[in-house]
Amino acid sequence: MSGVTPAQLEQTFDHTFADHRTILRGGAAEPLYVPPGPATPGRILFREDFVSSALHEVAHWCVAGARRRTLEDYGYWYSPDGRTAEQQTAFERCEVAPQALEWVFSDAIGLRFRPSADNVEAGLGPSEWFVSALEERREQLLAGALRGRALRFRDALLALSSRR
Repeated sequence: MSGVTPAQLEQTFDHTFADHRTILRGGAAEPLYVPPGPATPGRILFREDFVSSALHEVAHWCVAGARRRTLEDYGYWYSPDGRTAEQQTAFERCEVAPQALEWVFSDAIGLRFRPSADNVEAGLGPSEWFVSALEERREQLLAGALRGRALRFRDALLALSSRR
């Protein structure tokens, strides 16, 4: 189990990405991304004090392009818990990139990663396709596809982890 605290993640993110005018904050009832305003930084809000939620939300931020980072919640659709099988398939396709990246971030701080189907009400866990796609994408990232903000954050997490 990781000994990294939510406060350490917030400090690490804020320091690493000061040039992006975006901060990471916990304590939210639901995760949300709020883009920067003229006088306010962007905010990546994660659930309560869950380290895994923080890593997942940062992964979404790293995946989002410049235009999407100007939109609340990156302009993504979200269908809440209780999705149909078709909606679940669409959800899993959209979640491969951020969850594979979350896995890389989790590895960097020694936190066990668990794939999330985010559909408890419907009784649907992660599909075999989804788990396989996550594993494949994680391997690609570790083999050299990790770049930009994702690489910066992973390296900052490794540095944080080595100081503990």
